[in-house]
Amino acid sequence: MLRFITAGESHGPSLTAILDGMPAGVPLSPAIIDHDLVRRQQGYGSGGRMKIERDHARMTGGVMAGHSTGAPISFIVENLDHSKWRDREIEPMTIPRPGHADLTGAVKYGYRELRLSLERASARETTMRVAVGSACRALLAEFGIVVGGYVTSVGEVGIKDLSVDARDAQNNFSFSSLNSQFQQRFAAAEASDVRCYDPATAELMRVRIRQIMEQRDTLGGVIEVVALNVPPGLGSHVQWDRRLSGKLAAAVMSIHAMKGVEIGDGFAEASRPGTQAQDELYLDGDEDSLRQRSNRAGGIEGGISNGAPIIVRAALKPIATTLNPLDSVDLATGEAVKTKYERSDFCQVPRAVPIVEAMVCFVLADALIEKLGGDSIAEMKPRFEALRRMRLSDLPMNATPWRFGYEL
Repeated sequence: MLRFITAGESHGPSLTAILDGMPAGVPLSPAIIDHDLVRRQQGYGSGGRMKIERDHARMTGGVMAGHSTGAPISFIVENLDHSKWRDREIEPMTIPRPGHADLTGAVKYGYRELRLSLERASARETTMRVAVGSACRALLAEFGIVVGGYVTSVGEVGIKDLSVDARDAQNNFSFSSLNSQFQQRFAAAEASDVRCYDPATAELMRVRIRQIMEQRDTLGGVIEVVALNVPPGLGSHVQWDRRLSGKLAAAVMSIHAMKGVEIGDGFAEASRPGTQAQDELYLDGDEDSLRQRSNRAGGIEGGISNGAPIIVRAALKPIATTLNPLDSVDLATGEAVKTKYERSDFCQVPRAVPIVEAMVCFVLADALIEKLGGDSIAEMKPRFEALRRMRLSDLPMNATPWRFGYEL
């Protein structure tokens, strides 16, 4: 239902994105988009370019009088750094940096100049993903859906226990308390320059990033993004490409330097017995609602949202551009040489939180539009209110025998 494409180079005149499929009536303004663009530029361990750029998104189509029209929305962000490159002779780049798209891009497209790969493969492109994701976040907000994130580890420094203490006397989740605690995490992380909600761990992360900067090296880490108030029933089990978990994993894995994605407890589930890997159900009699006693599945079962918070974790490798040179080969001469440094971050993990949020917002907005249909918010809202929930009253069971009935 929703789709977007981006265009532009890291040091070119501007970056562009077109978001198609946004329903009419979503409140949008440059201030809404710019808020997330500013967030993307903040974080301890950032490189020098963040001191140059002051990203501002101009919406040049699809938004009139402060609301989406249903037409494709176009975004443009000017690259202030382009002024330094515009009239300059570009030094040939013939030494590929291990871990980047320099070499693979040249092999694929037959480039005679590696900067052609670098310019498009740069994470500068994520500026437009954040702009698109901000518009999708505005759509989700119309239905009470909240998406936030934080850093859980930088290098070997991480939060020891990510569990949320939101159980009542019967050892069942209090969903209101659960949501409240996640929102407290979002706010605390946003007040931290490493985007970690735990102050003690944040200070250790800051120390580790400072060490890696002094060592002229880089660090990766893990980000957790959580979506609250997502209704059950988004996604589907009937085809591989309609599974919500698969769409989220693909979208997050498409982010630069991303090397791993898990939903809920993910890889930890592989080492548990089956009886300790599922989310047992109980009936909340006061609300006629089916609830989970845990959220190991991360809010998705069988490729379909189940109403619990959706939890996505993303593992970023250290940025491949390092001040300490690495072994490479000069493709123009065939000689063994060392890489040349290109300006970059020392640790991109804090800055990447809004990027992962943006891709999660995009996937959830697309799934919501697919589920509800309609060309405008006005059409979608009554359908949202009529959605089946995890209630016995919404799930009438016949409890009678039946047959498949296929003709042999």
